[in-house]
Amino acid sequence: QLQLQESGGGSVQAGGSLRLACTASGVSANAYCMGWFRQIPGKERMGVAAVDSDGSTNYADSVKGRFTISRDNDKNTIYLEMNNMKYEDTAMYYCAAIRGASPLLFRLSSAAAEYILWGQGTQVTVSS
Repeated sequence: QLQLQESGGGSVQAGGSLRLACTASGVSANAYCMGWFRQIPGKERMGVAAVDSDGSTNYADSVKGRFTISRDNDKNTIYLEMNNMKYEDTAMYYCAAIRGASPLLFRLSSAAAEYILWGQGTQVTVSS
């Protein structure tokens, strides 16, 4: 069973940067599309960015041009570089993995889908 562990959350001022990391363990993550969802209280968890093992990516419109997702297959790790952060980026960020999905399918997946594997989440807070 694939297990996911996030790191790198925290607080930053608007306009600043943060980097999240998520390391998979248990089995090789090469067959999985990996990425990030985020959720604010009272709202649905939504896909933010995804990256496949071949490096193909997909982003939500709200983060395009500001966030960059990357992947190191040797380390079973993905990264989310968040730049020019905005107050509305404040959320709990969850690393996720979906076996065999494309990055687009990953990002548009409902968070209720049973086939999604989740990390425990890391809080990101942007102060204005």
